[in-house]
Amino acid sequence: MAIANKNIIFVAALGGIGLDTSREIVKSGPKNLVILDRIENPTAIAELKALNPKVTVTFYPYDVTVPVAETTKLLKTIFAKLKTVDLLINGAGILDDHQIERTIAVNFTGTVNTTTAIMEFWDKRKGGPGGVIANICSVTGFNAIYQVPVYSASKAAALSFTNSLARLAPITGVTAYSINPGITRTPLVHKFNSWLDVEPRVGELLLEHPTQTTLECAQNFVKAIEANQNGAIWQLDLGRL
Repeated sequence: MAIANKNIIFVAALGGIGLDTSREIVKSGPKNLVILDRIENPTAIAELKALNPKVTVTFYPYDVTVPVAETTKLLKTIFAKLKTVDLLINGAGILDDHQIERTIAVNFTGTVNTTTAIMEFWDKRKGGPGGVIANICSVTGFNAIYQVPVYSASKAAALSFTNSLARLAPITGVTAYSINPGITRTPLVHKFNSWLDVEPRVGELLLEHPTQTTLECAQNFVKAIEANQNGAIWQLDLGRL
């Protein structure tokens, strides 16, 4: 899917991988980039607007842990304004196995709820036009970091959910693929808590492995968007797609 002239909703677009990916998307010239994020970052929004003045960048505060009905209400506002949305990127994620409930709520339930809400507008059984979903999962979804089993399991759940969405495409008209970054140098991985403190140095030890930059990850993310392959399990690792 060529990004040019498309309408894109990006959930959690202002974090490490998210912000670099937003930059790469804006360079590719979509018509609209709608950013939904828990924390507003006016500096980042201003930078994105300046990067390509032809792109309309808008921001709405959004916490992925809200109920489906609340998400649907927000999407009604967005769809009323844009008329059509081509791509939804679900990118919210936290890495902290001390926060068990929140990890599951953000990394898995939030993805499910946001996806469920947009089906109200996209599902072809309701007369919708269909759409494309890109879910940011993780290589830990198929190769767990065992010291953070809650995080790893939440990503495996998101990956499984995405695979099911792809197979449901003939029914719903909505295609889906997963984006699975390897170890990427972001604030997320520098220091984080392991489950029951089984490994206090887990973040430090993780960064002893080969890593990639957020920019390398973002550039390959855009390539995956353009490939637009339903059911693809994209691994973005060591600067490769």
